[in-house]
Amino acid sequence: METQLLEVFRTVAHLGSITAAARHLRFTQSAVSRQVAALEAEIGARLLDRLPRGVALTEQGRALLPYTDAVLDRLAAARQAVDELDSVDAGRLRVGAFATAVAALVPRALASFRTAHPGITWSLVEGMSPVLLERLAAGDADVAVVSTAPGGPPDAGRFDLRPLLDERMLVAVPRDHRLARRRTVRLAELADESFIASSPRAEQTLLGDSAAAGFRPRIDIAVGEWTGKLGCVAAGLGVTLVPALAARGAPADITLLRLHPDDVPVRRVYAATLAGRTAPPAVTRFLAHLDEAARGLA
Repeated sequence: METQLLEVFRTVAHLGSITAAARHLRFTQSAVSRQVAALEAEIGARLLDRLPRGVALTEQGRALLPYTDAVLDRLAAARQAVDELDSVDAGRLRVGAFATAVAALVPRALASFRTAHPGITWSLVEGMSPVLLERLAAGDADVAVVSTAPGGPPDAGRFDLRPLLDERMLVAVPRDHRLARRRTVRLAELADESFIASSPRAEQTLLGDSAAAGFRPRIDIAVGEWTGKLGCVAAGLGVTLVPALAARGAPADITLLRLHPDDVPVRRVYAATLAGRTAPPAVTRFLAHLDEAARGLA
């Protein structure tokens, strides 16, 4: 059933006149009459009685009118909802990000996005990159800010990957450490140090690529959170690798040293969305804010 037939019927019914409806709809009277007749043929019942002056609803017409109003009103609401999404004046944005991206990159992007689009409802969930990608694949997130893992970059067949920045690794040492006055260190110089990492297995940590290349760190403390890792370093219990994005959260009683790029490769940070899907306008705009925030941190 064509919605235009319902619109013509509703207009005639509310105005009580084919002539008035034609004037309101900017149709000819004959066009209005034909469309009413077409709807009657489709319904299988007479909807209007043609009178010397105007028209009157039949019993069947009175039964149909409230349903016509409901259908057309719901369609109008649906069109408005789509238009609001296209104009980024309403809608939602669900972002996932790995821990150090939440330290500066993603909050900066969200802050500028919120200022530009206050009508968008947004949420942020922190997690490990593989978990975030699964949330994205399951439809529980719109954008995932992820990083390369020891196994390599995310699957480009499943996800569209937008490079944001390349993140270097730093080494956090106590302020009184023997290397604290150096600007750059090599991993070989830390071979006898106790490392603090997120897992006792080096392959599952930021040292994964270095371990694969032959460097075997001694991991005596496994701590998942950055506050715990850096607290252990400050207490003199060992050293740890720190991604550059997390450097601003380092306490004053530790020293951050550059790690030679030949020892630990840079970590590429991506904004991931589902491959083959049309990104909603809110996602497209947020990606632009992520790009801007990444340039500011590069």
